[in-house]
Amino acid sequence: MCLVCGRTFVWKNTLNKCIRQRIWFIRWIVEGYSMRQLSFQSGHSISTLRRIIGYWLLRPPCNTRDLSAHRYFIFDGTIFERRRGIFAMMDSESYSVLYAEPDILETTSDLSGFCDSLVQRNLSPMSATVDGNPHLIKILRVLWPKIIIQRCLVHIQRQGLSWCRINPKRTDAKHLRKLFLQVMSINTKADRNRFLSRVHEWEQKYGRHIASSPETGWVFSDLKRARSMLLSALPDMFHYLNDPNIPKCTNALEGYFARLKQKYRQHRGLVKQHRDSYFTWYIHLCPR
Repeated sequence: MCLVCGRTFVWKNTLNKCIRQRIWFIRWIVEGYSMRQLSFQSGHSISTLRRIIGYWLLRPPCNTRDLSAHRYFIFDGTIFERRRGIFAMMDSESYSVLYAEPDILETTSDLSGFCDSLVQRNLSPMSATVDGNPHLIKILRVLWPKIIIQRCLVHIQRQGLSWCRINPKRTDAKHLRKLFLQVMSINTKADRNRFLSRVHEWEQKYGRHIASSPETGWVFSDLKRARSMLLSALPDMFHYLNDPNIPKCTNALEGYFARLKQKYRQHRGLVKQHRDSYFTWYIHLCPR
């Protein structure tokens, strides 16, 4: 009320209203509620809720946090459409996603931009557990020469068993399949030494013949791929035995992606701009 003329005025704080209505946007993101469920809970009409959600989708959060205090990480990505998807970095001690980018290809150019963003945030990693992407491994070793690369044992086992088949007919494939089945049960240095000894024995008995054989064929080619992958991964398979803070697989981040996809399926049909904003908001609100 004006003390001079006695007239009253109404002051509207639009920003405060938007912040109070943000709770419904958060429930739409975090809980995966539909418009009808939110309308029942809030009392707002569906058109009002669409405006609230659209308002916040156009204002995605900006991740500028400093990452210098973190040392152990998990790197992995997931595909949504046409080989494009989310690539993320998780802290392996707190199991929270520290940085992620939507709409990215796991190629050298896109991964270089991703890692350059981490350099700008003062990242100084001690170890990185990866799925075996050669582009990512090369970039990590160029940016941080002293980094320890731990290959994900689950990816090695899964891919090796796929190439060896469920019921292989060849004797060498049968023995190689048994080796891949032992990968996830290596928990001590004694287990590691026994495994390496068995791999060496298999390589002496079958591996060299496989490498020099002119045979071509679908099954034999997959067997050669399995052998090559195992031998190339051996130097980076067992760093977790020397440091318990290094995870031996990327399962924590894979599980996070599974939960994200489950919530995203409730909101299928978002346009590309809103879809990328949705993923950015979800990672900001649900880092674990």
